[in-house]
Amino acid sequence: MDASGSWALALLSFSASGVARQPRSTWVGIAALGLVAVALGTVAWRHSHLRRRRRLQQVGTVAQLWIYPIKSCKGVSVSEAECTDMGLRCGHLRDRFWLVINEEGNMVTARQEPRLVLISLTCDNDTLTLSAAYTKDLLLPITPPTTNPVLQCRVHGMEVQGRDCGEAAAKWITSFLKTQPCRLVHFEPHMHPRSSQQMRPVFRPTDQVAYSDASPFLVLSEASLEDLNSRMEKRVRASNFRPNIVISGCGVYAEDSWNELLIGDVELKRVMACTR
Repeated sequence: MDASGSWALALLSFSASGVARQPRSTWVGIAALGLVAVALGTVAWRHSHLRRRRRLQQVGTVAQLWIYPIKSCKGVSVSEAECTDMGLRCGHLRDRFWLVINEEGNMVTARQEPRLVLISLTCDNDTLTLSAAYTKDLLLPITPPTTNPVLQCRVHGMEVQGRDCGEAAAKWITSFLKTQPCRLVHFEPHMHPRSSQQMRPVFRPTDQVAYSDASPFLVLSEASLEDLNSRMEKRVRASNFRPNIVISGCGVYAEDSWNELLIGDVELKRVMACTR
């Protein structure tokens, strides 16, 4: 990404899993390709593959972690999260594991239905609550009944399955959007994920996602966002870009040079810039 432009985000891929913890003061640095976990802690950059544990340069601190359970709906701020092969997880919440589709099975996102960003979601034990202004809350089981049908869906033209969340969810979302009949589906562990490499050749064959566009993680720096806002008539927030990891304490567009990062025990590899 060019620091002279308006880029603010970078996409990152990963190869393993771990647990994100509360902030800590230990130094961390870039390690090998892949990722083990995401932490609220110090972020650093490594100069050399051969000296990855010797030459560490601190570049910032992870300030926020976000999970977006329903694609294009509001995010949930969390203080810790587990990394999985397909994005952040906190308790029952998984990043972009729920999807709104139309009658043809095609994804419906804020690109077509901007009102989706007004829907928020909370989780209490095994119950999801969908909320929106001037609309009665909808309570759903975190896991749809196995008697609900599994639907064939499409995300950016790629086939992927999802279990239907039922008539109540379909009516609630359709009523709120007021434009077209929609349904809500949920990705389950036994379902076959989408290949990130089929979306963007720069990803590895092992990188997979459920309903995310292409990458399981999206990173944003506060400095880049502030620089963008200095040139905007109306300020935008980090939530406008829907990042999973927000980093503070770094320079403007410094993330463009972070090809590999270590955050706590988490190893990240930068894959591509996000067009947002």
